[in-house]
Amino acid sequence: MDIFAHSLPDDPSTERWETLRAHSLRVAALAEQFAAVFGAAHKGRALGLLHDIGKCSAAYQDYIRKPGPCHGPDHSTAGARAVVASYGPLGRLLAFAIAGHHSGLMDGSGHDGPGRSLNERLDEQAYAVPASDNWPDYCPARPTLQDLVDESPPVASTDYPGFATSFFVRMLFSCLTDADFIATEGYYAESAGLPPPARGGTITQAHLDAIRRFMKTRRRDDTPLNRLRSRILDHAIGKAALGPGLFTMTVPTGGGKTLASLSFALDHAVRHGLRRVIYVIPFTSIIEQTATVFREALGTTDGILEHHSNFDWDRRAPAGENDEEAEGADGLAKLRRDAENWDAPIIVTTSVQFFESLFAARGSQARKLHNIAGSVIILDEVQTLPLHLLRPCLAVLDELARNYGVSIVLCTATQSALRQIDDALPPGRKGRRAGLDIQDTHELAPEPAALYDALRRATVTWRKEPVSDGEIAARFAVREQMLCIVNTRAHAHDLFTAIADQDGARHLTTLMCPLHRRATLVAIRQDLKNGRPVRLVSTSLIEAGVDVDFPEVWREATGLSSITQAAGRCNREGRLDEPGPVVVFETPDPADPTQPWLVRAMRPFWQATRPILRQGLDPLSLEAIHAYFRELYFQHSHDTHGHDGLDAARIGTVRYAILEAIAQSGAGHTYPYATIARAFRMIDTVMESVIIPWDETVRQMLHALDHAPVPPAGFMRRLQQYCVPVPAPIRLKLLAAGALRTVKPEAYGDRFVYLESMDLYDARRGLKLDDPTFRHAESNVW
Repeated sequence: MDIFAHSLPDDPSTERWETLRAHSLRVAALAEQFAAVFGAAHKGRALGLLHDIGKCSAAYQDYIRKPGPCHGPDHSTAGARAVVASYGPLGRLLAFAIAGHHSGLMDGSGHDGPGRSLNERLDEQAYAVPASDNWPDYCPARPTLQDLVDESPPVASTDYPGFATSFFVRMLFSCLTDADFIATEGYYAESAGLPPPARGGTITQAHLDAIRRFMKTRRRDDTPLNRLRSRILDHAIGKAALGPGLFTMTVPTGGGKTLASLSFALDHAVRHGLRRVIYVIPFTSIIEQTATVFREALGTTDGILEHHSNFDWDRRAPAGENDEEAEGADGLAKLRRDAENWDAPIIVTTSVQFFESLFAARGSQARKLHNIAGSVIILDEVQTLPLHLLRPCLAVLDELARNYGVSIVLCTATQSALRQIDDALPPGRKGRRAGLDIQDTHELAPEPAALYDALRRATVTWRKEPVSDGEIAARFAVREQMLCIVNTRAHAHDLFTAIADQDGARHLTTLMCPLHRRATLVAIRQDLKNGRPVRLVSTSLIEAGVDVDFPEVWREATGLSSITQAAGRCNREGRLDEPGPVVVFETPDPADPTQPWLVRAMRPFWQATRPILRQGLDPLSLEAIHAYFRELYFQHSHDTHGHDGLDAARIGTVRYAILEAIAQSGAGHTYPYATIARAFRMIDTVMESVIIPWDETVRQMLHALDHAPVPPAGFMRRLQQYCVPVPAPIRLKLLAAGALRTVKPEAYGDRFVYLESMDLYDARRGLKLDDPTFRHAESNVW
């Protein structure tokens, strides 16, 4: 009897079905190719050959021949047990990947996490699965144990015990899940008479030639500022010959660091054979702007991927979806996971997407990880890394540079003293100096302290008494061009309401979908350029990478790094005769019922800023910034119970030290992957996406999604431009009120939810959250 891996629902004859042997060989070849980048080709091949051997069971073959949507028997445990039997202790590491290639990486032991642990899956007495004794007949040319042993293991770090091995498993898991998806996708495309979806692309000499041509047209020597930007660019490019590793780039706002860092990255990648550039940004709101700048610089719309974090496929599974293939075992459930694998030359993504993927357990998030190896990663505004996860973030950056051929650039106007030589972080394990091992020779900017003096364009004033919205509105009334940045969307909404009748009043917030924000920014820049009134109220999204130039800026109390970023929006081009005023103020009542977590999160940063301002240090100097981060890290170094506050993830209300958990589980290779994934959250509150029917394009996309068996390739990538993130409880409230509709919930759960009526979307304010039941009468007739 033939043994099949995938069936075709419209062809019960089995003649065109994919055999297990063919599928295993496809996956093995891809996984071997992926893992070869970090020296683990044989391990990747072994994973590909063994991952689906559970499909040899009679129970699975009976299931695959049954029509109709049903879930099959466990077919992943058999491969996990076989890989341990074949390769011993080394096989146990591979067993994590095989056992989790549908459900995701699981905890190595214990009973507290979701699902079964690996130990339980491997225990034949405690957990029975259908027999697959004939699997060796369908698994040819397996690597030997010696083949696997001969591959060099990752180099361990004494600062992070157990981390190198635990992360190595993640990378192998990524190779297997991505290979399995691509192989399945290719089979179904071929069965339909279609070519496989286009994938691939790495950095080439053409990218470097394009950025050189573009920067040549941008180079100006007509002003001191432009000469300084040219000097910064030349210095960064001059460092490209240095070998892959860790770098910093400390350039004040206005110094052209975005294009200078891209120029370095492309030159460095070509010189050292690195495959792609990954540009990591703290805010979803500026991904589209940065990607647009890169497309202009490279003269192409191809090969530049914007990857937001709007859709978490696995977390929002429809009722009844489990870890095995469904839909008559034809693999359509797998193909519904339109997840991104970062197989592109240039990726622009968010800090949340980047770091949460590095600690993820589910395949849809983790499948991209192997494509990070051999890349240049630019962490823009690195000072925004969350304090409670700072040590795990530094550990994974160190690991990528140490074992995966990655160059990492910590790029910011306010360098956050993350180097060991800065001596700002509290000591780590056993009192060792904490931080990344980056020397001054790996600073890409020329004389950062001198740059701060040369690029100074503003002066910061601290208003020590609380300032009301009425007082700010009165200041707006006498200043035709002014920017005020506040900490929450609710405050931005209220302050904008107070000035809405003033000429040129504008509002910028993540309650506006990306396309809406983009159009608003274009109009703002044009009005500023033409001298027209622009009275802008914005959340902090405008501080990172948004190129605007106001003669006066007000900033609600926050961390000194954010104040410095706000100052970069004041007199940016140096057009004023004297430094522009930046006013820092506190509000009488900073509460926000829709974002209470954000108010709490902002408080420690202001508490670390006030001592610096009281000392009389120039807030825009490197001295003040370094003192601020020392104070911030000191205040967070230990909680009230003496625990390390820089490795303080939480599961519910329970503190969870990620690095400590990895160190403790290292000896027995019982790494708690599922628990770590639950704990590692860059943002405390869960945000859910609401799709805004902004134009006819998105309406057609929603119609296609409702009628297609699986999302069209790249669908979610395009849909990101129309999404607004809202807290999960508010999304539920909008659904209950009938303000939102769900696309095909029987297939997708509530992953795709769109605004039913544009009455709830304001052309100036974005999505309305105050009254989800409001509708114009005419919108009820349709």
